[in-house]
Amino acid sequence: MSSSSTTSVHISALNAIVNVNSLFTLAVFIGLTWDPYDPTNSLISDSDCVASPSIAENLVSFHVYSFSSFLFSSLVALALKQAIRLSRSPGFHYSVEFFARINKTVLRLGMLVSGAGSFCGCGFLMLALANVVQIKLGTLACGSSHTYSAVVPLFILVPSALLIYVSVVLYAFTR
Repeated sequence: MSSSSTTSVHISALNAIVNVNSLFTLAVFIGLTWDPYDPTNSLISDSDCVASPSIAENLVSFHVYSFSSFLFSSLVALALKQAIRLSRSPGFHYSVEFFARINKTVLRLGMLVSGAGSFCGCGFLMLALANVVQIKLGTLACGSSHTYSAVVPLFILVPSALLIYVSVVLYAFTR
């Protein structure tokens, strides 16, 4: 594979990371604007199944962790894209061009770190969504079928997708 096509693949992968992270970051912001203590936002009729304040605190914490992971991942990806563009621009000093060309390992490592940030962001977002479900439909300890029917697919589908994502990232890392 030529250097030009390899660089094109790297830029496409970095663009994909930034685009997906942007969508998830928007979801996190929307989630942070929601007030978990608004009594009209709950569908729980049994007072024993109402989520505790610690679940609401975890909801906010997981949203913040998710946001910071996506932001970290996007910033690393954007920095890598900029380094690639600098290396391909005519008229730049030899040292910049030399740095970007010779450190393909650094580029791969940066892509791996950016992927790890996205992975962590997805995990934290999944946990935040599980807390939203507990606040709206009742805690998992109550055993509501509605709560479980919302959370079980979340805990099956998201980790499955993350496993596929990690497999592809690791495959790309070794090529």
